[in-house]
Amino acid sequence: MTARQITRCGVLVALLAVSAWVTIPLGAVPFTLQTMVLAMIPVAVGRREALTTIAVYLLIGAVGLPVFSGFGGGIAQIVGPTGGYLWGFLVGMVAAELILALPARVPQVLREGLAVVVLLAVAYVLGTIQLMAVTGMALPAALAAAVIPFVIPDAVKLAVGVAVGRSVRRALAALGSGADARA
Repeated sequence: MTARQITRCGVLVALLAVSAWVTIPLGAVPFTLQTMVLAMIPVAVGRREALTTIAVYLLIGAVGLPVFSGFGGGIAQIVGPTGGYLWGFLVGMVAAELILALPARVPQVLREGLAVVVLLAVAYVLGTIQLMAVTGMALPAALAAAVIPFVIPDAVKLAVGVAVGRSVRRALAALGSGADARA
């Protein structure tokens, strides 16, 4: 990776941390702005940078830096009730990047929209499974606590994140330091 790419990853990790700190506790899973930043990342930068950003974010959080919601950090956050949502970010980003790599005959706007929806869906599924496993919640209770209240706000955050990601991608291209082309 170039120095610019590493710097962009660092800035994106910082944005993820700050977005996690903007927290409204709503029960088992807090409301944060992470979904917006997660949607921005694959649209704004290339595959390698997107995946590196999420992996570094999870790694520094797992070793104890307070980058997760509520200024949390440590391996207990990863294996705890809401940890599945965290590692679901990485698995979801892989899925999003696969969708973004579809042939150009699939319109870019469709690829981007589908990619961020799949990213979030993967995080929802993996997070809900871990929440159920750790807490013993039944599926309806887990969905009621950790998915249903977030669907509409998360849809708005996805739309904003994609729009911001497009702006960032254009700005990076104008600077001549853009991510790998997606179009």
